[in-house]
Amino acid sequence: MPPTDSFWRGKRVLLTGHTGFKGSWLSLWLARLGARVTGVALPPATEPNLYHLAHVDKTLDSYYCDIRVEKALVPIVRTVLPEIVIHLAAQPLVRASYRAPIETLTTNIMGTTHLLEALRAIEGVRVVVIVTTDKVYKNSGPSDSFSENDALGGNDPYSASKAACEIVTDCYRASFLGDRAVAVATARAGNVIGGGDWSADRLIPDAIRAWSSGHTLQVRRPNAVRPWQHVLEPLSGYMSLVEKLWDNQPLAGAYNFGPPAHETATVREVLELARAAYGHGEVAYGDGNEGPHEAESLILDVEKARTLLEVTPKWRLAAAVERTMQWYGGQAEGQSARMLCEADMAAYQSVGV
Repeated sequence: MPPTDSFWRGKRVLLTGHTGFKGSWLSLWLARLGARVTGVALPPATEPNLYHLAHVDKTLDSYYCDIRVEKALVPIVRTVLPEIVIHLAAQPLVRASYRAPIETLTTNIMGTTHLLEALRAIEGVRVVVIVTTDKVYKNSGPSDSFSENDALGGNDPYSASKAACEIVTDCYRASFLGDRAVAVATARAGNVIGGGDWSADRLIPDAIRAWSSGHTLQVRRPNAVRPWQHVLEPLSGYMSLVEKLWDNQPLAGAYNFGPPAHETATVREVLELARAAYGHGEVAYGDGNEGPHEAESLILDVEKARTLLEVTPKWRLAAAVERTMQWYGGQAEGQSARMLCEADMAAYQSVGV
């Protein structure tokens, strides 16, 4: 079910992480739906970045705030008095978590805890969605797919921090917020692609940087399997989850968002689609042993979201990659980042209408 204007119009939404890649897209979409959004985040982490290029700051009330500092976050929450909270703010990169484990753990665990603690002290909040990751599962090797009831774990600091977020969120739901009729859920999304991401150590941004400068893209693990999806897919899922929980608190819990298990793909397959859409580009594939540990295979069981939320992907992988590469191509040619995002959102919402 697509997000509906009639639901979101006028709703007070607190969105953390609004300056990031997914946060910028979600800010634009919520503004398109008429929501009253307040964003809380650090300044954008990359240059260039979608937040500035698409003038996202014009669509919401923005606060620069480190969620690790409780005394900075709490007054903002008390001022906003949100009805809906979507928590994206995080240190979101696996390889960065090896370089900065303490920053990753404190941001992702204590930052989330500070937010949930602040929500305890206010009235009127109805729905809270804490976005974690598909990497929260204890991944010891090849698996058919991970469902929401599988064991949590994490071999790297990022995955461990997000698994801990799941436990902290479940604790606050059971101990504090559930008794106040606040529906608290977690969202575990697969790997996202889409225009406007310039993060380091992400496949498509790395490809764009290499190919646009005439360099060869170096790929560490070409055979790694991931649940790839366009960024609009999980964002639509998060909003559908909010809409369902608004009047149905018993649906609160954990949800996977991603493509069906049979539509996962390897890094090599995604890059071949990207290169075809881009028109050129050299790739040097490694043997899979470079760098710190990362899971070789990660497949999500998304039946719960399909059944309870009526969430099904609209864009197959080839379409998602093509739209992503067209976005970067258009932006490089001088087209407005904001208009490119608006065009993708309009195209996505028109599917099946």
